[in-house]
Amino acid sequence: MLLMPRDHSIHDTPTNAVEVRTEKLSKSFGSQAVLRSVDLEVGHGEIVAIVGASGSGKTVMLDCMLRLLEVTSGRVYAADHGKKGSPLIEITRAKERVLLRIRLHWAVVFQRNALFSGTVYDNIALLLREHQDLSEEEILRRARESLGACALDVDGVLYKDRDELSGGMAKRVAIARAIAIDPAVLFYDEPTTGLDPVVSGSIHELIWNMHNRPRGNGDQRTTVIVTHDKELLRRLSPRVVMLHKGEICYDGRYADFGESNCAPAQDYLREMPVLHGRSAGGEK
Repeated sequence: MLLMPRDHSIHDTPTNAVEVRTEKLSKSFGSQAVLRSVDLEVGHGEIVAIVGASGSGKTVMLDCMLRLLEVTSGRVYAADHGKKGSPLIEITRAKERVLLRIRLHWAVVFQRNALFSGTVYDNIALLLREHQDLSEEEILRRARESLGACALDVDGVLYKDRDELSGGMAKRVAIARAIAIDPAVLFYDEPTTGLDPVVSGSIHELIWNMHNRPRGNGDQRTTVIVTHDKELLRRLSPRVVMLHKGEICYDGRYADFGESNCAPAQDYLREMPVLHGRSAGGEK
């Protein structure tokens, strides 16, 4: 099990390649502007945490990056790992086949895990069957390997039904499902919401370990996290991007977050534990 260094910074990761880039990204719902001309670049190998008060636009930002929402204006680019050299492709207007090719190298861990009914193995095997040319033996091997990497009792959980999982176990299964497809980029939406502090701490460590687990081709992964969890920021020391009123008011090291000239940052840091508690659903 890897130990998480407390002084990790964005300068420790390669920045010569870009995984996701937004240019003048804006999103409105009717007359309500949620994102206002946001420019953001996520480099290969980075851990980036997107933070901000409720209503600041961070989840909308993530959904636009994933093209789960259509943008009002601006552009989103993503590295196409299905092509040699992983060129940046504009996905805001990409055809479905191009978007699918790019998404095959992404994995998303949703706030509520998005596990469907059935067993743990069913959940992990589905995408592998649909999008990768693997034998059933290889799918089973991948499932067992990913569950083991997430510190789960493989034989005890593999054929357990979704509804039998505790909150912490379900989160680990969701991460195992994500890592099984060997993604280039891992996206997390509030990964510790509703979990108690002990379980949250184990998820912090798991996120760190999965980020640093090399891909099958030896490449480093990239991680993007939407979070209200101050302890996650303290332990992982990611690059922090703070949204305030739909705009980026801070982009830099966590170590400098509270000392920045972004006036809302200090207030937000004080409020983060309260916001994290409000977003919890009581799941243990």
